Amino acid sequence: MPATPEPVYLDHAATTPVKPAALAAYTEQAARGGNPSSLHASGQAARRVLEDARESLGASLGAHPTEVVFTSGGTEADNLAVKGLFWARSAEDPRRRRILCSSVEHHAVADVVEWLEKHEGAEAVWLPSLPDGALDLAALRAELERAPGETALLALLWANNEVGTVQPVREAVELAAAHGVPVHSDAVQAFGHLPLDFAASGLATMAVSGHKLGAPVGTGALAVRRDVVLTPVQHGGGQQRGLRSGTLDAAGASAFAVAAREAVGALPGEAARLSALRDALVDAVLTAVPDAVLSGPAERGDTPSRLPGIAHFTFPGCEGDSLLFLLDMAGIAASTGSACTAGVPRPSHVLLAMGLAEEAARGAQRFSLGWPSTHDDVARLAAAIGPAVSQARAAGMAGRESAIATASTRRRP
Repeated sequence: MPATPEPVYLDHAATTPVKPAALAAYTEQAARGGNPSSLHASGQAARRVLEDARESLGASLGAHPTEVVFTSGGTEADNLAVKGLFWARSAEDPRRRRILCSSVEHHAVADVVEWLEKHEGAEAVWLPSLPDGALDLAALRAELERAPGETALLALLWANNEVGTVQPVREAVELAAAHGVPVHSDAVQAFGHLPLDFAASGLATMAVSGHKLGAPVGTGALAVRRDVVLTPVQHGGGQQRGLRSGTLDAAGASAFAVAAREAVGALPGEAARLSALRDALVDAVLTAVPDAVLSGPAERGDTPSRLPGIAHFTFPGCEGDSLLFLLDMAGIAASTGSACTAGVPRPSHVLLAMGLAEEAARGAQRFSLGWPSTHDDVARLAAAIGPAVSQARAAGMAGRESAIATASTRRRP
């Protein structure tokens, strides 16, 4: 009997496998133990590991080590930044209730803004997106000019996790700075895949996560500029400048720092490799399914407008979930969008913000590449995508015909 081929993993934007060097760093410190806040030798050894990791991660981020606040991941970092900035700014001046937020934000930011609006009296201003998924800078400029004294902050992700569009962060920060408005960026998808420099960005805060670039799940950080005031979200022992109390995970921090250093060090070559692989994937999909629609910017190659490893499509006549399951049966792991909302039967808010009709948005599929991805992965997808789309369309048509027939029967006297 022939061996079953290994599954093809094309969902690296959800999470990517842990890199060997990061795993080794994690297990070494986890086996050693020690609480970094303890004063005995074991605790101080853990403290040295932690602070070495902070220094290394700061260098990878373009941040001073004291600006690095370790968290459990990107979601916690986003919560600390958005809530912390809003509470601090509105406490200083009660008029500052407005939060400007791009309409294509990850739920880790968008849901925080909605919560602040519902429970803390914030006013959410959702900034429109252009058809390629980029922020409409003209709309941002107009909102900043309309009520700068009432604006607490701007939230703009660095690169979109679904369609891969890189946002005009530099231009947005410049516009906001002219009105004294701090900017938070969720850079979870960008870190390790695009050149980032926190110091040069002008951002107030920037969230990153370890499991998108080869560190274990449960590792993350928030870069906080030294002159920025945040109100803490959680309280306790006062660790990390009092911004994030709790026993620090030296093993996780060490693994994150190692994975980040590897990713940033290999970035130019790896970005070019993944961009070429992504373009080959795009060609393969469009050859097999000519009416598939590529989302996001049209540029190809190693371009600053698109993440190197993400190719997002909509397939007319398909339900994204049906296509996802058919591909999974063929041994290919993909995604209909953000893993953080997987299982929720609704079209992506990102695609709707980009102007897609709901029916078109329901036919979405994201293929994302990572450090283990190869040309063989693309070839396997090329062989499977055409038949899978045909089956998904047939299932969708059958389902619609059944629904029409049922409705017609119910209308008969």
